Amino acid sequence: MTQSLTLTASGGLRGEITVPGDKSISHRSIMLGSLAEGTTRVHGFLEGEDNLSTLKAFQAMGVDIIRHAGGMLEIQGRGLHGLREPGDVLDCGNSGTTMRLMTGLLAAQRFFTVLTGDQYLRRRPMKRVVEPLSLMGARIWGRDGGERAPLAINGSALQGIEYRSAIASAQVKSALLLAGLYAQGETSVYEPHLSRDHSERMLAFFGADLRTRDGGVTLSPQPRLEGREVQVPGDISSAAFFLVAALIVPGSELLVRNVGINPTRSGVIDILQQMGGDLRLLDERNLSGEPVADILVRGSSLRGIVIGGDLVTRAIDEFPVISVAAALAEGTTLIRDAQELRVKETDRIAAMVKELCVLGARVEGLEDGMRIEGVADLQGGRVGSHGDHRIAMSMAVAALRARAPVTIEDIGCTATSFPNFWQLLEQVRK
Repeated sequence: MTQSLTLTASGGLRGEITVPGDKSISHRSIMLGSLAEGTTRVHGFLEGEDNLSTLKAFQAMGVDIIRHAGGMLEIQGRGLHGLREPGDVLDCGNSGTTMRLMTGLLAAQRFFTVLTGDQYLRRRPMKRVVEPLSLMGARIWGRDGGERAPLAINGSALQGIEYRSAIASAQVKSALLLAGLYAQGETSVYEPHLSRDHSERMLAFFGADLRTRDGGVTLSPQPRLEGREVQVPGDISSAAFFLVAALIVPGSELLVRNVGINPTRSGVIDILQQMGGDLRLLDERNLSGEPVADILVRGSSLRGIVIGGDLVTRAIDEFPVISVAAALAEGTTLIRDAQELRVKETDRIAAMVKELCVLGARVEGLEDGMRIEGVADLQGGRVGSHGDHRIAMSMAVAALRARAPVTIEDIGCTATSFPNFWQLLEQVRK
């Protein structure tokens, strides 16, 4: 039996919260800490299921990782060539980041590995990393001609390449850069739009030799990575649910502390401000190579806008909850250039159109986005998560402005990225 929860409309959201550590940075801190020489300590690690899949995979390859209370990890790095062949298949769970980035890393190891995942991950496209890695000399096999997991990887000598990606994807870029650590010659990756750059920032923080240029990044191979103290900021993708919730519920005033505002990830802030949202960045600072701020948000009257191009790349994970904001904004919101949403944990365009319509929103799905006509309030009903954590939490935000109770089915999936979401939501709602 799937777990469900019924929510009712809320008065103003008030208080101060700190959201869990950034999921993307948490993944990368384990990977680079394991490949570094010496000890890496990670503070603010997100203990969600996706990140724990990465942690367990590296433990299976011989890395000593100690978990301490309060989201602190101590990683005894084994150096670039210190991983060992695992004794079993590596289970990536629901995490596309784990599978795609590790495919790049494992392609260069001197052993054999198999990567699998849950039913949702095994449906997601993998050729986007398999094909460019094959150009470097990687030997990778998978279902549907390498398009679907499980993936079998026989590590081999790699050659650095110059790769021009047809899509802006941090996972593709990161997989190639991790493979490039071991390659003969430089590895360069170019994108049509700059995707999130956490890998570049953290590689440089650990001592890798990278050079950024217009539209791309070049990595020199075989660096000596050194263990570091990593401070993981709060995940802006997690903060986004509370930013939207406070904006759409009148009378709200909420302070979200210690949020990563990396410019390749902060598109959701720009979008919500363009919609008329009252969001202010306070105490901007830098932690472990990443920009951080506190975000003060107040209830606002939102208006529809057109969203496309580079702004989509910078907010791709936040579009489920952005669509909730649009459903309650005055006028029409048009989302274009977002076809990447169709190959996430689920088809997020189809899922949000279906579930928002259940709640009385006026939403039309497009091949590459949505057209949303704002309504004054949503209605009650029973909606599903589609096994997708971001759909589940977005529907919880929508329920805060519904005229009748909203029941959300299968909410357990939120544990992949935001284990304490429901407790924080209860804490700030009045």
